[in-house]
Amino acid sequence: MSARRILVVDDEPGIRQALGQLLEYEGYEVKTAAGGAEGITIYDSFRPQLVFLDVKMAGLDGLEVLKRLRQADPNATVVMISGHATIQTAVEATQLGAYDILEKPLDTDRVLVLLRNAFETRLLSEENERLRETIESRYEIVGRTYGIRALLERIDKVAGTPARVLISGENGTGKELVARAIHRGSLRARKPFVEVNCAAIPSELIESELFGHMKGSFTGAIADRAGKFEQADGGTLFLDEIGDMSLSAQAKVLRVLQDGFVTRIGGSKPIQVDVRVLAATNKHLEDEIANGRFREDLFYRLNVVPITVPPLRERREDIEQLVVYFLQQFAARDGLPARGITDEALLRLSELDWPGNVRELRNTVERLVILASAATITAADVERLVGKRAAEPAGLGNLVDCTTFEEFKVAAERAFLLAKLRAFDWNVSETARALDMPRSNLYKKIERYALTRESTPV
Repeated sequence: MSARRILVVDDEPGIRQALGQLLEYEGYEVKTAAGGAEGITIYDSFRPQLVFLDVKMAGLDGLEVLKRLRQADPNATVVMISGHATIQTAVEATQLGAYDILEKPLDTDRVLVLLRNAFETRLLSEENERLRETIESRYEIVGRTYGIRALLERIDKVAGTPARVLISGENGTGKELVARAIHRGSLRARKPFVEVNCAAIPSELIESELFGHMKGSFTGAIADRAGKFEQADGGTLFLDEIGDMSLSAQAKVLRVLQDGFVTRIGGSKPIQVDVRVLAATNKHLEDEIANGRFREDLFYRLNVVPITVPPLRERREDIEQLVVYFLQQFAARDGLPARGITDEALLRLSELDWPGNVRELRNTVERLVILASAATITAADVERLVGKRAAEPAGLGNLVDCTTFEEFKVAAERAFLLAKLRAFDWNVSETARALDMPRSNLYKKIERYALTRESTPV
C-alpha cells in the first residue's frame, strides 16, 4: 500500500525542510513547493491527501492558492500555516474551505495530532461516499426501451429545477426509484431525501409524522419530535401513495406548500422549511377528486410536472436486462450465490405476466438465485419455482356474466388474487410481497372471497 501523500507549500526553505523531515519520519510521502503556482502544478500530478499551505507568500498568496485548489478539487484537505495569523485570516481561510490553521513556529505534537484527526476525517468522508454510492446503486433505473428512455429524459429535464413532481404508476413499477433519481440529479442531492409512505401510517398519526409534535400534545407524546418536513429541510420530501392521505392532512400539506412553514402539533411557533416535495400514487387522482377523497387544489399544487412510470407489460424487452442486473446485484451486494442464467430461462421469464411489475420480477429472481439446483438457472428452474402462468388471470372471460360494474370489480379482484396465489403456490408471504400489500390484508381478502386451492376463478 502506498504511503499517504502530503504536499508542503511554503516560501521558507527552513519550514519546508523541517516539516518535510518530520512527515517522512512518520511514514508519509512528501513533496514540497516554494510558491503557490508551483504548489498548484504539483497538486495536479501528485494528488496529495493533505496540503500544508503558507498564508503569506510572494506571488500567489496562500488564500488565493487555497481558493484555486478547492475549486479544482472540492475534497482537498488543506491546513494553513502562518507566522502572524489573525482572526480575520482564520475566518477567511475557514470560509474558503481550510481544514485548520496552524501558527509558526510549528509545534510537533500539534502537527501530529492534527494529521491523525485530518486523515480520520478524510477516511470517514471517503467511507460515507462509498456507502452513498452503494446505496444509490440499489435505486438504479434499468432498461433501454422507448418508455424507459423517455422516462429518463423527463427526469433529466426536471431534476435540476425546483418544480414539484407527481409520479404515477402501478404498484412495483419503481416510483420511488424515479423520486430518488430526481433528488440525485438536483441541487439538493447532498441534502436529506426523506420518504413517507402515506398508506402505511394510520390516519390519526400521519399529521404527527409529517409536522412533528410537542411533548404532551397527545397520549404517547413523551418528547418533542420533529416531523418529516423539518427533517427534509434543504432537501427532498417524497410523499409516497399520497392518494391514501386523509383530507385533514391534505389541507395542512397544502398550507405548507403555500406558506413554507410548519407548526408542530401542540405547538404555536411556525417553523420555516425549505423542502422540495415529490409525490407518488397508484391511484387516478382525478377519480379521487370526483369522489371527494382528494383535494383538487392540492392536486394542482403537486402536479406541476407529471411523470408516469410504465408497467412492465409495456416494456417486456427490458425483462432480460433486469434479470441480469438483479443477478449481479444479489451476488455483489447481498452475498447470495453468483448465478448464471440460460437464454431459455431468460426467454421463459420474459414471456410470463408480471402484474406485480419490477418488484415482483426482482423477488422472483431472488427466489431463483436461492433455490436453483445448479450454478446456472435453467428454464426447468423457472418452470419448477415460478410455474406456468397465463398472461391473464384464469377465468377472466367469465366476467362478462356480471350484471353490474360492482359485481365485475369484485369478480375481477377475486380472479386476480386467486391467480396470484396459485402463481406462488399459495405462499401468502410471497404473494403479499408481489402485490405490495401487508400479509394481514391479503389474509382478510382470502377470507372475504373464501379462496382455497380448490376455488374456481369466477
